Amino acid sequence: MTRTVHCVVDDIDTEGLDFPPWPGELGRRIYDIVGKPAWQRWLAHQTMLINENRLSPLNPQHRAFLEGEMVKFLFAGKADLPAGYVPPAG
Repeated sequence: MTRTVHCVVDDIDTEGLDFPPWPGELGRRIYDIVGKPAWQRWLAHQTMLINENRLSPLNPQHRAFLEGEMVKFLFAGKADLPAGYVPPAG
């Protein structure tokens, strides 16, 4: 049975995540109030940040940057795009 949450990002009732996607209290907060569609959009945004900024998830400074961007994306409206980013044509 799927779990329903009131997604703070989309302001709708939607399917919740299957497990906390991040360690600690932040992961629990995401699990409790972020829906799967919003989380999938964050993952796409995170991939773009990693690629455009040439980040390594193994680097602690890069992980801290991504965590900050995740908080902004999920809880503060919208995260910024990298400087000079041009979306793909299509």
